[in-house]
Amino acid sequence: MAVAAGTAVALTACGSDGDSGKDKGGDAKKPSASAAQSSSGVRLPKLDGQTVKIAAVWSGAERDAFEKVLADFGKRTGAKTEYVAAQDPVIGFLESKIAGGGQPDVAMLPQVGAIQQAVEREWAKPVGAEAQAELKKNFGQGWQELGAVDGKQYGVYFKAANKSLVWYNTAVFDNAGAEVPTSWADFLKTAQTVADSGVTPVSVAGADGWTLTDWFENIYLSQAGPEKYDKLARHEIKWTDPSVKQALTTLGQLFGKPDLLAGGAKGALATEFPASVTQTFTGGDQPKAGMVFEADFVGINIAETDAKIGSDAKVFPFPAVGSGKAPAVVGGDAAVALKDSKGAQALLTYLASPEAAAIWAKTGGFISPNKALDTSAYPNDVQRGIAEALIKAGDDIRYDMSDQMPQSFGGSPNKGEWKALQDFLAKPKDVAAIQQRLERDAAKAYKD
Repeated sequence: MAVAAGTAVALTACGSDGDSGKDKGGDAKKPSASAAQSSSGVRLPKLDGQTVKIAAVWSGAERDAFEKVLADFGKRTGAKTEYVAAQDPVIGFLESKIAGGGQPDVAMLPQVGAIQQAVEREWAKPVGAEAQAELKKNFGQGWQELGAVDGKQYGVYFKAANKSLVWYNTAVFDNAGAEVPTSWADFLKTAQTVADSGVTPVSVAGADGWTLTDWFENIYLSQAGPEKYDKLARHEIKWTDPSVKQALTTLGQLFGKPDLLAGGAKGALATEFPASVTQTFTGGDQPKAGMVFEADFVGINIAETDAKIGSDAKVFPFPAVGSGKAPAVVGGDAAVALKDSKGAQALLTYLASPEAAAIWAKTGGFISPNKALDTSAYPNDVQRGIAEALIKAGDDIRYDMSDQMPQSFGGSPNKGEWKALQDFLAKPKDVAAIQQRLERDAAKAYKD
């Protein structure tokens, strides 16, 4: 993954724009009276007069892009779709809906742990035969297993994320004479070089605790290694373990220098994710920050500025820490049926198809784990390369750790890991105290 991502994000590999995956021969079978069939062979039932409700936490540009996907599903099936705006923690949101008998047909769950909780509470319905066939045809075994619980398939991963990327303003780097780093030590040197040029180097979205978990996870995976990463994700080792202390101490090398953070620690804690991106690519060669760390979906926020990906905005892999390998952390959103309805299963089938993925891919800010998707659907070489690297990635990839944990600990605002790391950003020298809090909260969440 590190090698593939490095090739992709160096902007040297060009994807083919010649063929968009159009049908080149043979007579397409006509849709039957009861089903619509796409060019790839996915069959969807006619759902005229039915309403399919879909809950997701996406807002802004992400919601707009997903609604285009839903509109195509409605066009193909005749169903009316209704987007239900959910809030984090999504399990808590769904619990209130289900208690009132108003659960949606399908929910997009952004954490592996959330899928497991939905199954444990007997909310989730198994994936039907048609959707399962699409999954087996279009997805690697690893992505299928992430959506399964005890060997039974419940989730269809529609949106993936490469969470080991750092985006940078090329004008800032050029003016500073800064070089793209490959190690954590070099990253800190590059940050100082940018700071010396008069631009604050790093934009941190501290108001959104999930971004801070991604910072920690990349450092921990590279420094402690995959085996300990897996154990910590399952709480088989405690958060008071020396490996956690080492990772927090390393992260503190950045967070402990307020002059390297846009707005200092206080400003970072008031910065939400979209603003962390736009402030890095607004203002020409004098933006509020020179770099921002986060996943490939940063692209959709860069699109809201005048910066062009591939020229004004480029990206490099999260640097290797110490003697470890460069990390490869991934995330994703899975569609899970909450009703035994024809519409719910049809939507899962559709979301497992390359046609559904292609709609959002063309918009940008999206990476699909669907290996049948023609990568020419992506709008630029940067995202095309990141997507290809994701598909080709091997066993060194690790799923977002916080997304594997009980949501009360790893996925809830103002509590658990999110809040602890926000407090760490404010006081990065209190490593031992933060470890104790993390362990106390984790022990309670895993017990519950």
